[in-house]
Amino acid sequence: MNILLEKIKEVLLSVLPITLLVVILNFTLVPIDSDMLARFLIGAILVVIGLGIFLFGAHIGVGPIGNLMGNTIAKTNSRYIVSILGFILGFLITIAEPDLQILADQVKLASGGIISSSLILIVVSIGVGLMVSIGLLRILYEKPLNKIFTMTYLLIFVLGVIVSEEFLAISVDASGATTGAMTTPFILALGYGVSQLKGGKTLEEDSFGMVGLASAGPIFAIMIMSIVSGITNVQGEVETFVPNLGIIAPYFKIFPQLLKETVVTLIPLLVLFLIFDKISFHLNKKNKGAILKGLFYTFFGLTLFLVGVNAGFMEVGRVMGQGIAESKYPFMLPTIGFLLGMLVVLAEPAVYILTEQVEDVTAGHIKKKLILTTLSLGIAFAVAMSMLRIMIPSLKLWHFLLPGFGLATFLSYKVPPIFVGIAYDSGGVASGPMTATFVLAFAQGAANIIPTANVMIDGFGVIAMVAMMPLVAIQLLGLIFKIKAKKEG
Repeated sequence: MNILLEKIKEVLLSVLPITLLVVILNFTLVPIDSDMLARFLIGAILVVIGLGIFLFGAHIGVGPIGNLMGNTIAKTNSRYIVSILGFILGFLITIAEPDLQILADQVKLASGGIISSSLILIVVSIGVGLMVSIGLLRILYEKPLNKIFTMTYLLIFVLGVIVSEEFLAISVDASGATTGAMTTPFILALGYGVSQLKGGKTLEEDSFGMVGLASAGPIFAIMIMSIVSGITNVQGEVETFVPNLGIIAPYFKIFPQLLKETVVTLIPLLVLFLIFDKISFHLNKKNKGAILKGLFYTFFGLTLFLVGVNAGFMEVGRVMGQGIAESKYPFMLPTIGFLLGMLVVLAEPAVYILTEQVEDVTAGHIKKKLILTTLSLGIAFAVAMSMLRIMIPSLKLWHFLLPGFGLATFLSYKVPPIFVGIAYDSGGVASGPMTATFVLAFAQGAANIIPTANVMIDGFGVIAMVAMMPLVAIQLLGLIFKIKAKKEG
């Protein structure tokens, strides 16, 4: 109970700033309907309680399952079994990710039904499965992470030159959407489990990088799909925005749908756990019961969190984006975007799980608060630059992404290896459900009002920016650590 209350208190301190920002904007730049504000405040309460319970459940349920599976896979010591199991686990955990389902539906809508949501789900899940498989083999064979990322992003650069601008945005957004609330804790724990059993001098740095590799899979998978299918010139259209009516009714309306989505998300993990337990784990009743209880808390917390985000947060993001874009002060968009980016990352579920693992694995050498602060600043700049891109037609997504990924690759050869893994993992975790709803809705709201903006290109690209900036920000922090260590040495 103490751990649960501690998690809720921690989340409260993170969600409070973004709540206050919306309230301040309501009384200054963008007045919103009183019912909508009330729904937003109820949503904020549900996000705090839900995220606190989810993190507690992930701590006692999802994490231990990933560690156990990682240990089991490593024990086989067969590259064929490791690669096959890695692919299957990566595929199954991704195809049920709620963030990915939201993005797949948005792509289907924006493409006028040309690209089906099921095709996006399958292609992206195959991409993740392949990269999880490669990530596990990398740990076993002790291959340097920076070289793997260099080869991966070199392939992405080549494909990026060939694909259309719309698919560049969709592919990098798909990358952010896959590493959501469920996928991240599981993949982090899986990699940690394998590295723990393998041991050796590189244990710390091998504990990270799996999420970063997994999130690279969807980028080239979507790009290859677009080249093979020959689909080009996808015209963007934003879904007709219909504000909710009432205060409580929207929550009751959306609850059954999100409850079903959360069940579908957790079923693959539950089934995998029961199969592995029967074949390999053979846990006693007490330990098995604790993990099942953790999965229930995860299910309950994730449902509350998603209900709060979808019924309370998303529409406010859209209205705020539209309101500022059509106000007397549209030039305020980058500034508001900066503040939103700085605050929204603090409410991402997966960010907490990663930063806690960083502090645990490094025995407190790399502080959780330091990683959070660095991520917060990096994503603030990412959202601000996305707003500039919406406002200035000559600024293209690749103007930011190509130099950003290029700088990240260069830095990966200059910083301590552990920071390379943390940076690429951070890129995956930063673009979770809060970003995929609130920030994406804010960007699409602004892009819908500004006449020179294309919703398909300018709206979708914001997640891509949020996924890229932590790669640079965290590795710059690693460079500071390295310089500091040299001075002290």
